[in-house]
Amino acid sequence: MNKANVGIIGCGNISSIYMENINNLFVNVNLYAICDLMEERTKEAAEKFNVKHILSYDEMINSKEVQIILNLTTPKNHYKICKDALLAGKHVYVEKPLSLNLEEGKELVALAKSKNLLLGGAPDTFLGAGIQTCIKAIEDGLIGEVISANAYMMCHGHESWHPDPEFYYQSGGGPMFDMGPYYLTALVAMIGPVSEVVGMNQISFPERIITSKKKFGNAIQVEVPTHVTGLLKFKNGAIGNIITSFDTWGSMLPRIEVHGTRGSLIVPDPNCFDGEVLLKQYFSSQFEKLPLTSIYSMNSRGAGISDMANCILQGRKDNRANGELACHVLNIMVAIHESQEKKEFIPLETTCEKPRLLDSDLLKGRI
Repeated sequence: MNKANVGIIGCGNISSIYMENINNLFVNVNLYAICDLMEERTKEAAEKFNVKHILSYDEMINSKEVQIILNLTTPKNHYKICKDALLAGKHVYVEKPLSLNLEEGKELVALAKSKNLLLGGAPDTFLGAGIQTCIKAIEDGLIGEVISANAYMMCHGHESWHPDPEFYYQSGGGPMFDMGPYYLTALVAMIGPVSEVVGMNQISFPERIITSKKKFGNAIQVEVPTHVTGLLKFKNGAIGNIITSFDTWGSMLPRIEVHGTRGSLIVPDPNCFDGEVLLKQYFSSQFEKLPLTSIYSMNSRGAGISDMANCILQGRKDNRANGELACHVLNIMVAIHESQEKKEFIPLETTCEKPRLLDSDLLKGRI
């Protein structure tokens, strides 16, 4: 079977699951090379995942063998690396967010289109069995016309477990830019694009103390809002509510709920690929569990790259976790923060198509 060669830039915390799945789950991609500023980390990853080529940044960007650059660096580096790779003729898939500001995101989308290249971005968790089951339920009319949705990501930040948590509280971090893409991408995949937003936010704890082992006791000065709320008006008329917070010690709020004219859905954690889907229709007395409609209920990070590889190998342009979707989600997040500053509703500059449902007869390893 033909495979697309993937070159990974950034061998940090998230890279392991991508390398694992490229090697052992998805059959149409090949982990050709890796690159990282930390030489020791690169060598460890190469040995663990049997990667034959360790390249410098310039070698990776200009390699004639690499077809897809997988950009797993920290958010402040996303734009430059994606742009360099696109200019070098590479298809690009980047971890969330697409960039730190909307103009850069729009530039990357336009550049990819002008170069006839594919641009994609995380999260691809909406390709998992949990969200795919919800999308199918909505498209099958089980809850009627969607009229509202609620999404909540409530925790107390990452300094208690992450070895290098500082960037979560710097430009490009915060709960909305860190975790919001999972929730917003799921909402857009289920309901469609957003037309306008209004938001409020605050910094509740200006200083954070790291309690994870590596940097225990170090202080972090918080630069970005850590409690962010937004109201979303979808193009189809539905109204959504999202709260993302690093300022709560615990919560029993649901991850996502979607409500329609004929029923309601309880949607599983959009940071995962599985989860329980619950449906209550207007004639029912209680919620009932829906069977999952897809095989991808395991941790399938990299599904978006496999889908991109299919498009490359088949000469198509309709990868599901695409640049337009990632840019629209970026637009929503930027606008929610902008609304706080301007004290007004913010119309969105971008839009996107709802991603296509996965085929119902998938074989493991294929998208």
